[in-house]
Amino acid sequence: MKKTTSYFNDLIDSQVIAAISHKEKITKAIQSDCNVAFLLTGDLIVLPEYVEQLKRANMHVFVHLDFIEGLANDKSAIEYVAKMVRPTGIITTKSHLIKWAKKQNLLTIQRLFVLDRNAVKKGIAMVRDSDPDAIEILPGIIPKVIKQYLASSKLPIIAGGLVDQEAEVYEALEAGVLAVSTGEDPLWKMGV
Repeated sequence: MKKTTSYFNDLIDSQVIAAISHKEKITKAIQSDCNVAFLLTGDLIVLPEYVEQLKRANMHVFVHLDFIEGLANDKSAIEYVAKMVRPTGIITTKSHLIKWAKKQNLLTIQRLFVLDRNAVKKGIAMVRDSDPDAIEILPGIIPKVIKQYLASSKLPIIAGGLVDQEAEVYEALEAGVLAVSTGEDPLWKMGV
């Protein structure tokens, strides 16, 4: 089955996404209101087990390829993740990995760091080239930039990075994002 942007929108039940940066947070994510997890920790040995734990809790898991120890930035790494780890999808800053992951029928999220006006222009061009299923914009506390991306792309947008207060979650949601990823586990139980 070809996974689409519409499919991506439909799998998000909670608009807060558990961004797991340490293995100790896996249990907290499982016990949270979140149904989507961004896995930003692990290596080739433990990655399949981490993903399986989260999937057993009925969570959709996106593996952040840039943070997994031992994974190269090549087709073989994508094939390994798709066939052996079997997450819902991947997150990366690298356009070529997005393209390869789409060929493996994984959902894809392109992570963009918005540091200045130039980064916004470059990010828009990268997204047009790689055609991800969604975009994660960091830092996620810049509603003005979020609105610029929404105006130039019809892709779902996830805000992430530096979001550590409920008010910031609501501000990002009001700016039009689909969801907010955060490593602050108290926010994982917001019920939005």
